[in-house]
Amino acid sequence: MNLRESFEEREFQELSPYAAHSRNSRGRDRYEPECDIRTVYQRDRDRILHSKAFRRMKDKTQVFLAAQGDHYRTRLTHTLEVSQIARTIARALNLNEDLTEAIALGHDLGHTPFGHSGEAALNAVHPGGFRHAEQSVRVVEVLEKEGQGLNLTWEVRDGILNHRTAGKPSTLEGQVVRLCDKIAYIHHDMDDAIRAGILSEDDIPITIRVVLGDTCRERLNTLIHDIVEQSRGTEYVRQSAEIAEGMRMLRELMFANVYRNPEAKKEEEKAKKMLISLYTYYQEHPEQMSREYRNLIGCGEDKTQVVCDYIAGMTDQYSMHKYEELFVPKAWAVY
Repeated sequence: MNLRESFEEREFQELSPYAAHSRNSRGRDRYEPECDIRTVYQRDRDRILHSKAFRRMKDKTQVFLAAQGDHYRTRLTHTLEVSQIARTIARALNLNEDLTEAIALGHDLGHTPFGHSGEAALNAVHPGGFRHAEQSVRVVEVLEKEGQGLNLTWEVRDGILNHRTAGKPSTLEGQVVRLCDKIAYIHHDMDDAIRAGILSEDDIPITIRVVLGDTCRERLNTLIHDIVEQSRGTEYVRQSAEIAEGMRMLRELMFANVYRNPEAKKEEEKAKKMLISLYTYYQEHPEQMSREYRNLIGCGEDKTQVVCDYIAGMTDQYSMHKYEELFVPKAWAVY
């Protein structure tokens, strides 16, 4: 028995009967020989971690666009926090931690520059709209590795596709990530908002603090413990009605005071107009996109979709650089 097989046997002996066991995966779209050391979900996690899309997230906005400070979250740090919270819960529930981590690390690979304002911009102009969960799946199925994709397992792709609130993941590990995505962004966005002076603990109603706690740390602890207590030994991942209502109220508070706050979002309209301008330009001039995207068109991918892929894959700084290069007049001199 090689190491992978011993890991698979350990999963079978130790994990919950409701966990997704590596040996029972529905597999990959394209056959590959098994690794002697890693299970399929460990390989998926590693492929995501080494992907270009994963590295680009470090320069993509989470909430605070062009934030002046080193401590505000980015799309990458958000992803790492989702992964950490989800792994904690998966371990407590005796679920497959490797699958949970792979889904968490991959769930936002398709997110646009400038956070949800970038998503709104592409959704407004791209035929059929734009949804970052679907784009994340496209990244791992098509865009990475020069059009070959990462060839991930079905369970990881299912978790990525269904990580949004309306999603219905097929595995408990996917259900964990779905909840932890929301927990993470509410927790860290509030922490960032307090740091920015947009919100204070005194702004949180006593009705929420009584249920969830008086600090960001206490609230995160409450949310994690509630899921573990409500879900242990069951075939569902869920919250208690009281804690779920408290989180809903906290999320509404964040929308009212942070996500729609003019100070936090004052540059968003500029970002939207910039991305729409880039999208329109590259539809007319696809030959000016990066080589790997031109090659996708040459291999038969739809031009309109590939332009959308190109814009969605940009970092904040790269999109601003391309906009300046294309649309801002440059000084010149005669020598």
